[in-house]
Amino acid sequence: AVVSTQSTGAASSSLDSTIKLWDLDSSKQIKSIDAGPVDCWTVAFSPDGQYIGSGSHSGKINLFGIESGKLEQSLDTRGKFIMSIAYSPDGHYIACGGIDGIVCIFDLATGKLLHTLEGHAMPIRSLTFSPDSQLLTTCSDDTSIKIYDVQHANLIGTLSGHGSYVLCVDFCPDNTHFATSSSDRKVKVWDAGMRRCVHTFSEHSDQVWGVAYNENGSKLVSVSDDRNIIIYECPI
Repeated sequence: AVVSTQSTGAASSSLDSTIKLWDLDSSKQIKSIDAGPVDCWTVAFSPDGQYIGSGSHSGKINLFGIESGKLEQSLDTRGKFIMSIAYSPDGHYIACGGIDGIVCIFDLATGKLLHTLEGHAMPIRSLTFSPDSQLLTTCSDDTSIKIYDVQHANLIGTLSGHGSYVLCVDFCPDNTHFATSSSDRKVKVWDAGMRRCVHTFSEHSDQVWGVAYNENGSKLVSVSDDRNIIIYECPI
């Protein structure tokens, strides 16, 4: 599930091939979108709150209009099952990570595939743009994290430190740090410029599926198979 930054709404994806929109104030379902014919694995709101991007088993990014509830555009990666998806904050790009370890970056204005990045050897569980939309950070089952220059598609750095699958990555609003969570039960905070880990949290007792900053970057939250949600004070 993902929360919109433009409203009090949220969207959830499901293996039943539907995307559901929810009002967080009333906890009621607003709309259900048929994303079939195969299951819908991941969703993301566009920065303007007008569209929902969804990754599919067929290797296509499907863009649905929130008002219309209909498929507005389909972007073909010519690849495999899409496991992760992210819009750039400036609304110019959308990126996805595949089960084959390949990252694709599209220009939203033209719908054209700009870059294909083949840095990972295993599935890409999560990816995120920096707040200034200049960097793309990806994480994978190969236990590595990679940082790319979006405009030129250059690999800036490969970071290691987790002992197992890296499941989630989120950039801090300060445009300097990002956080990762892993099957190794750790949450790590990294300095993007220095390309090094600056802190490791070891509070969880099972794999950590999600990590996210709040709006101003003062707090970090993680969620784990140990059934705990932990909130950390930031910056480190």
